[in-house]
Amino acid sequence: MVFNKHLNVLSATILLAACGASEPPATASDKPAPAKAAPAPVADPYPSTYKAYPGVATVIRGATVFDGEGGRIENGTVFLSEGKVTAIGGPDTPIPADVAAIDGRGKWVTPGIIDIHSHLGDYPSPSVQANSDGNEATSAVTPQVWAEHSVWPQDPGFSRALANGGITALQILPGSANLFGGRSVVLKNVPGRTVQQMKFPGAPQGLKMACGENPKRVYGSRNQLPSTRMGNMAVNRHTWMRATEYKRKRDKGEAQPRDPSMDTLADVLDGKILVHNHCYRADEMAFVIDMSKEFGYKVSTFHHAVEAYKIADLLRQNGICAAMWSDWYGFKMESYDAIKENIPLVHNAGACAIVHSDDANGIQRLNQEAAKALADGRRMGIQVSDEVAWTWLSWNPAKAMGIGDVTGSLKPGKNADVVLWNGNPFSVYTRPDRVWIDGALMYDAGDPKRRPVSDFELGQIGEGDVK
Repeated sequence: MVFNKHLNVLSATILLAACGASEPPATASDKPAPAKAAPAPVADPYPSTYKAYPGVATVIRGATVFDGEGGRIENGTVFLSEGKVTAIGGPDTPIPADVAAIDGRGKWVTPGIIDIHSHLGDYPSPSVQANSDGNEATSAVTPQVWAEHSVWPQDPGFSRALANGGITALQILPGSANLFGGRSVVLKNVPGRTVQQMKFPGAPQGLKMACGENPKRVYGSRNQLPSTRMGNMAVNRHTWMRATEYKRKRDKGEAQPRDPSMDTLADVLDGKILVHNHCYRADEMAFVIDMSKEFGYKVSTFHHAVEAYKIADLLRQNGICAAMWSDWYGFKMESYDAIKENIPLVHNAGACAIVHSDDANGIQRLNQEAAKALADGRRMGIQVSDEVAWTWLSWNPAKAMGIGDVTGSLKPGKNADVVLWNGNPFSVYTRPDRVWIDGALMYDAGDPKRRPVSDFELGQIGEGDVK
C-alpha cells in the first residue's frame, strides 16, 4: 500500500511537470490517422457452384412449339445441344445427323415455367414449425437476411414442381411479415446437396418488401411500429433515408461502420438488387411507385397484386410487372376486391402480367392457373392466344427476375430449359412428358429413374410398408 501511494504521488508530479512544459509543435507523423472507410462488401460471398448435369444433343420434331415470346410454330423442330437451344423452326430446319430424336407429334414444346414467387426450401415440406424459416419476424426491417441461408435443398417440393409442373427455375423469397423482408435467391430446379449447387449463375438477387396488412398486423399486435398503413410508409421512408445517406458515404469512401442491412439497400439504390413488393391494394401500389421515385429505386414486380387491374396503366407507364394468382382471393380484407379477369386485364393494358404460385401445391399447376385466367379473359372479350399467354409463365418472369437474356424463351443461344408436354399445356389433363434444364434431361415420364427424389423422401417408410 505504501509503495503504491508513493508511486501515485510520483506519477502526479511527473504529470504536472509535463503540463507545465512547453510542447513541441506537432508534426504530420504525430497527427492521428483519419478513420478508414468500412471495407466494401464482397460482391458474391456465397457464389453459385452450379454445374449443368450432362446432356446429349437432342432434336424434337413434329410438335406444336410456343417460343415463350408469343410465337407459335406448327409441326415445329427444336434442337438442343451443348446446353443451349441451337435451332428452332419448321419441319425443314437443318439438324445434324446421328442425334437423339424425339417424335413430338401430338405434343407441345415450351420454355420451362419460371415461378417468380416461391417459398420452396424456406417453407419446405413437411410443414412443421422446425422447418419454418421464411419470416425473420423480429423486426419490421430485416434487409440483412438472405433467403438462401434458409433454403433446404432436400425439400421434396422441388422435384414435384419439376415433374408435375414443368418448373425449371424459381425465385425463393422471404415471407411477408416485414416491410423489408430480406434478399431472395434464384434457383435452377435441379437436385443439389447445397443451395449453392442450385443457384442460378449470374441471376440478380431480389429484395422482398411488403405493404398492407401483414406488417401492421405482426408488429401492431406487439404494440410496435408500424401498426397502421401510415406507419408502414413512415418506417419505409425513414429506412430509405438512412440507406440514401449510407450509400452516399459508401460511394465517397467516407468512414462509417459496415452495416449489412444498409449494404442491401444501397445495392438496391445502385440497381444491383431488384425490388419484389408484396402488395394487394391499388392505392398502396401507387404509393410505393411514388416512394420509389422519391428515393431513386426501381420496383421490378408487385406480387399478388389482386387490384392490379385498377392501375394497369400506371404499371405499364412505369415498367412494373404484376405477379398474380388466377382466382385466389378473399382470405383477408385487402384481398377482397379481386376479379378473375385481373391477369388478362393487366396484359390487355400493355403491362407485364405474370402468373405466380406462392404455394407448394400451386407451383405444380401454374399452366392450369394461366389457363383459367386465359378463359376468364376470353369470356369478357379479351382475346389472347395460347402462345401469347405463355409469356405469363416464362418470358415475363424471366425479364422481371433479370435472367431474360439467358432463359425464358426458345431462342438460339439461350439455355435449353425446355418442357415437352403430352398435350396442350393449357389443358387440365396435360402433364410434362420430359423436362430439360440446360439441355440435360431431368425428368422423363416414361423412365421412373428420371424423377429426382430427395434423400428426405428416400428415408421415409409409408404406413404398411414395414415388414
